[in-house]
Amino acid sequence: MKRITLVAATAAILAAGAATTAQAQQTFYPQAYIGGDAMFWELDRDRAPDRDSVGLRLRGGAQVNDYFAVEGHLGGGGSDGGAELDYLIGAYAKGILPVAPEFRLYGLAGFTEVDFNIDRESGFSYGAGAEFDVAPNLSVGADYMRYLDKSRYNFDAASVGLRYRF
Repeated sequence: MKRITLVAATAAILAAGAATTAQAQQTFYPQAYIGGDAMFWELDRDRAPDRDSVGLRLRGGAQVNDYFAVEGHLGGGGSDGGAELDYLIGAYAKGILPVAPEFRLYGLAGFTEVDFNIDRESGFSYGAGAEFDVAPNLSVGADYMRYLDKSRYNFDAASVGLRYRF
Protein backbone atom coordinates (compact mmCIF):
# COMPACT_ATOMS: atom_id res chain seq x y z
CA MET A 1 0.00 0.00 0.00
CA LYS A 2 2.82 2.41 0.84
CA ARG A 3 4.45 1.59 -2.49
CA ILE A 4 1.25 2.43 -4.44
CA THR A 5 0.89 5.72 -2.51
CA LEU A 6 4.53 6.62 -3.30
CA VAL A 7 4.05 5.82 -6.99
CA ALA A 8 0.79 7.83 -7.09
CA ALA A 9 2.44 10.82 -5.34
CA THR A 10 5.42 10.70 -7.72
CA ALA A 11 3.10 10.53 -10.73
CA ALA A 12 1.08 13.49 -9.42
CA ILE A 13 4.23 15.59 -8.96
CA LEU A 14 5.47 14.73 -12.47
CA ALA A 15 2.05 15.51 -13.96
CA ALA A 16 1.93 18.88 -12.17
CA GLY A 17 5.43 19.69 -13.44
CA ALA A 18 4.47 18.75 -17.00
CA ALA A 19 1.32 20.87 -16.79
CA THR A 20 3.32 23.87 -15.56
CA THR A 21 5.81 23.44 -18.40
CA ALA A 22 3.00 23.15 -20.93
CA GLN A 23 1.45 26.39 -19.65
CA ALA A 24 4.68 28.35 -20.10
CA GLN A 25 4.20 30.80 -22.95
CA GLN A 26 5.86 29.80 -26.19
CA THR A 27 6.90 32.57 -28.54
CA PHE A 28 6.35 32.10 -32.25
CA TYR A 29 8.16 34.38 -34.70
CA PRO A 30 7.69 36.70 -36.43
CA GLN A 31 5.69 38.39 -33.68
CA ALA A 32 3.86 41.63 -34.52
CA TYR A 33 3.48 44.42 -31.96
CA ILE A 34 2.06 47.91 -31.59
CA GLY A 35 2.61 50.56 -28.94
CA GLY A 36 1.79 54.08 -27.86
CA ASP A 37 4.05 56.53 -26.04
CA ALA A 38 4.18 59.98 -24.52
CA MET A 39 7.08 61.63 -26.36
CA PHE A 40 9.03 64.41 -24.61
CA TRP A 41 10.88 66.09 -27.46
CA GLU A 42 13.53 68.80 -27.64
CA LEU A 43 14.72 70.84 -30.60
CA ASP A 44 18.22 72.10 -29.77
CA ARG A 45 19.05 74.82 -32.31
CA ASP A 46 22.32 76.66 -32.82
CA ARG A 47 22.03 80.45 -32.39
CA ALA A 48 18.35 80.23 -31.43
CA PRO A 49 16.39 79.34 -28.30
CA ASP A 50 15.85 75.64 -27.62
CA ARG A 51 12.31 74.37 -28.01
CA ASP A 52 10.71 71.46 -26.16
CA SER A 53 7.26 69.99 -25.73
CA VAL A 54 5.26 66.78 -25.34
CA GLY A 55 3.72 64.85 -28.22
CA LEU A 56 2.46 61.35 -28.93
CA ARG A 57 4.17 58.50 -30.74
CA LEU A 58 2.78 55.31 -32.22
CA ARG A 59 5.17 52.49 -32.95
CA GLY A 60 4.75 49.11 -34.47
CA GLY A 61 6.86 46.36 -35.80
CA ALA A 62 7.70 42.71 -36.13
CA GLN A 63 10.12 40.84 -33.91
CA VAL A 64 11.94 38.30 -36.09
CA ASN A 65 13.63 36.38 -33.24
CA ASP A 66 14.76 36.96 -29.64
CA TYR A 67 17.48 39.40 -30.78
CA PHE A 68 16.18 41.36 -33.80
CA ALA A 69 13.10 43.31 -34.89
CA VAL A 70 12.10 45.97 -37.42
CA GLU A 71 10.13 48.92 -36.10
CA GLY A 72 8.37 52.02 -37.39
CA HIS A 73 7.53 55.26 -35.57
CA LEU A 74 4.83 57.80 -36.31
CA GLY A 75 4.67 60.79 -33.99
CA GLY A 76 3.46 64.32 -33.71
CA GLY A 77 2.06 67.01 -31.54
CA GLY A 78 3.37 69.54 -29.13
CA SER A 79 4.42 73.12 -29.66
CA ASP A 80 6.61 75.60 -27.85
CA GLY A 81 5.49 78.90 -29.29
CA GLY A 82 8.26 78.93 -31.90
CA ALA A 83 8.32 75.31 -33.04
CA GLU A 84 5.46 72.91 -33.66
CA LEU A 85 6.01 69.22 -34.45
CA ASP A 86 3.71 68.39 -37.35
CA TYR A 87 4.94 64.80 -37.69
CA LEU A 88 7.84 62.40 -37.56
CA ILE A 89 7.97 59.12 -39.42
CA GLY A 90 10.76 56.59 -39.39
CA ALA A 91 11.90 53.00 -39.92
CA TYR A 92 14.50 51.27 -37.75
CA ALA A 93 16.41 48.05 -37.18
CA LYS A 94 16.10 46.99 -33.54
CA GLY A 95 18.77 44.95 -31.77
CA ILE A 96 17.47 43.28 -28.60
CA LEU A 97 19.38 42.03 -25.55
CA PRO A 98 17.16 39.78 -23.38
CA VAL A 99 18.46 40.36 -19.83
CA ALA A 100 15.76 38.20 -18.22
CA PRO A 101 12.62 36.49 -19.60
CA GLU A 102 10.55 39.59 -18.78
CA PHE A 103 13.19 42.35 -19.24
CA ARG A 104 14.95 43.50 -22.44
CA LEU A 105 17.37 46.24 -23.45
CA TYR A 106 17.41 47.39 -27.06
CA GLY A 107 19.08 49.69 -29.54
CA LEU A 108 17.54 51.30 -32.61
CA ALA A 109 19.15 52.60 -35.81
CA GLY A 110 17.46 53.81 -38.97
CA PHE A 111 16.09 56.74 -40.90
CA THR A 112 13.57 59.46 -39.88
CA GLU A 113 11.79 62.36 -41.55
CA VAL A 114 10.73 65.17 -39.19
CA ASP A 115 8.42 68.04 -40.18
CA PHE A 116 8.24 71.16 -38.02
CA ASN A 117 6.30 74.27 -38.91
CA ILE A 118 9.72 75.94 -39.37
CA ASP A 119 11.58 73.21 -41.29
CA ARG A 120 11.42 69.66 -42.67
CA GLU A 121 14.49 67.41 -42.54
CA SER A 122 15.39 63.74 -42.73
CA GLY A 123 18.41 61.73 -41.74
CA PHE A 124 20.00 58.93 -39.75
CA SER A 125 18.51 58.22 -36.30
CA TYR A 126 19.57 56.10 -33.34
CA GLY A 127 18.55 55.40 -29.78
CA ALA A 128 18.32 52.95 -26.90
CA GLY A 129 15.69 51.76 -24.46
CA ALA A 130 14.33 49.08 -22.15
CA GLU A 131 11.10 47.09 -21.79
CA PHE A 132 9.57 45.16 -18.93
CA ASP A 133 6.69 42.68 -19.30
CA VAL A 134 3.77 43.37 -16.96
CA ALA A 135 1.52 40.69 -18.53
CA PRO A 136 2.11 37.92 -21.11
CA ASN A 137 1.52 40.25 -24.10
CA LEU A 138 1.90 43.69 -22.52
CA SER A 139 5.06 45.57 -21.61
CA VAL A 140 6.02 49.03 -20.38
CA GLY A 141 9.07 50.70 -21.77
CA ALA A 142 11.12 53.83 -22.16
CA ASP A 143 13.65 54.96 -24.75
CA TYR A 144 15.74 57.91 -25.83
CA MET A 145 16.10 58.70 -29.54
CA ARG A 146 18.30 61.09 -31.47
CA TYR A 147 15.97 61.53 -34.41
CA LEU A 148 18.06 64.17 -36.21
CA ASP A 149 21.66 65.29 -35.82
CA LYS A 150 22.18 68.21 -38.20
CA SER A 151 24.77 70.96 -38.25
CA ARG A 152 22.12 73.59 -37.39
CA TYR A 153 20.20 71.61 -34.76
CA ASN A 154 19.54 68.31 -33.00
CA PHE A 155 16.12 66.78 -32.45
CA ASP A 156 15.85 64.32 -29.54
CA ALA A 157 12.97 62.64 -27.74
CA ALA A 158 12.54 60.58 -24.57
CA SER A 159 9.45 58.38 -24.67
CA VAL A 160 7.52 56.31 -22.12
CA GLY A 161 4.64 54.00 -22.98
CA LEU A 162 3.04 50.61 -23.51
CA ARG A 163 3.57 47.87 -26.10
CA TYR A 164 1.15 45.05 -26.99
CA ARG A 165 2.40 41.88 -28.72
CA PHE A 166 -0.01 39.90 -30.91
